[in-house]
Amino acid sequence: MSETRTTPPPRSKLGRMLKNRLFVVLCIISASTAVLILGILLVSIFVRGVEHLDGDFLSGVPSRRPSNAGIMPAMFGTIWVCLACALFAIPLGVGTAILLEEFKPKTVFLARLHSFVQLNITNLAGVPSIVYGVLGLTAFVQLFGVGTTGRPFFEIGVQYYDQVVDVEGTQLWYDVDDADAPVMTMVDDVSLHDRHGNPFTINVVTEEELTALRAEGASLAGVVLAGAQPQRMNDKSWWYLRLPLGRGVLAGGLTLMLVVLPIVIIASQESLRAVPDSLRQGALALGGTRWQVVRGITLPAAVPGIMTGAILAMSRAIGEAAPILVIAGIVYITFAPQHLMDDFTAMPLQIFNWAGRPREDFHDVAAAGIVVLLVVLLTFNATAVFIRQKFQRSL
Repeated sequence: MSETRTTPPPRSKLGRMLKNRLFVVLCIISASTAVLILGILLVSIFVRGVEHLDGDFLSGVPSRRPSNAGIMPAMFGTIWVCLACALFAIPLGVGTAILLEEFKPKTVFLARLHSFVQLNITNLAGVPSIVYGVLGLTAFVQLFGVGTTGRPFFEIGVQYYDQVVDVEGTQLWYDVDDADAPVMTMVDDVSLHDRHGNPFTINVVTEEELTALRAEGASLAGVVLAGAQPQRMNDKSWWYLRLPLGRGVLAGGLTLMLVVLPIVIIASQESLRAVPDSLRQGALALGGTRWQVVRGITLPAAVPGIMTGAILAMSRAIGEAAPILVIAGIVYITFAPQHLMDDFTAMPLQIFNWAGRPREDFHDVAAAGIVVLLVVLLTFNATAVFIRQKFQRSL
């Protein structure tokens, strides 16, 4: 007895078209709603902060008075830290992605190691940023406890000196070898120099002797009162480097590098995978080595996707506050960084501090800071987009 098969009734073409149209409309509504909410937030922030957006705000320093508050130290601190982060994260992330995708191992042990590393990179992308802050504090600031955080065991690019001020107010310097050298003893015939390198020989006198010198009209250059205490000072170059790194710009940049490195690696891997394998095979068939194929074919074709990942990574780095709070912990700072070891603060910390104040005027200052932060973010993104378009090559 033969089985009878019942064919399902044909679906209505009109019903499928209505469902398709309804789905498109829902997508448009969702996207429009998100853009509208974002636009309202941006407009409201700009309206509240436009009163403080002027040259004094961009060049000023934090203050207890909202009308005098500025964002210059935090703005330059953010720029310094993000540049340090990009200089380390992008080359290291792209190089790691090339190694994992273009130079896959063939032996069983190395293949398992490759899979283990790939799994951990994927998992690290979801680790909270505060964990990276604690890791950066241990690894970069304290160097795993080697030495002390207050006194580095290695320095380069710094000159220590003892400073004393004579009775005319001239600052006199005495160069010393290192920070642990004994402080200069105030005795006669010690050779010093001023800021311009002019030599001075100090003359230590008492109050009575100083009065007599003034009565005689004698020169008081290099005359120092007995009991004056020299102060140990230092002059650091822009390329100053120390170990441990301390709570400086470089430590903050390396910590943010840890935060965004998984993003850069994963985005770069996806971009390399998107390059057609036929290009690799053709280049290899023509006699090219693996590195020549990567350098001349694969990497140039993957640059647009890699730069897109770099944009996303830097966008996250600029807005991170938790790792910077662990590393720097400074909100009130009145100077911009002068070198990679210098103290710093960042705009997210400064904005959070202003937003937490009870006075309403500080909330308007925080809104102005948010606008400046968005401008810096868009500037970084525009630079990355320009690089992406500049090096984009058609397949």
